[in-house]
Amino acid sequence: MNLMNVDGYHAKIEYDEETDQFRGKILGLSGGADFYGSNPDELRRQFRKSLHVFLEVCKEQGIDPRKHFSGKFNLRIPPELHEKLAMTAEAQGKSLNTLAQEALQRSVTT
Repeated sequence: MNLMNVDGYHAKIEYDEETDQFRGKILGLSGGADFYGSNPDELRRQFRKSLHVFLEVCKEQGIDPRKHFSGKFNLRIPPELHEKLAMTAEAQGKSLNTLAQEALQRSVTT
């Protein structure tokens, strides 16, 4: 995955064939903000500019710029996998929740 980081914010970068430029989408915001550039330096400059505009609008409107997460989500998996995970957790002396957190933490890219 192509990610760019600026001031603690992350953006996913993809090539936009239609515009023949790279498009960045800032992740984890309470609204949408994107930017375009032809090279890494331009992308970074436009990222900062787009983020600044977004943060200013949020400030003016009294909106928190970042999404909030509860720390809870439902995950649907096949019963067979659930059984294997539960047995693995028990064999390792861990809760299923701890086993899942560890596995998820290893897959995080940001």
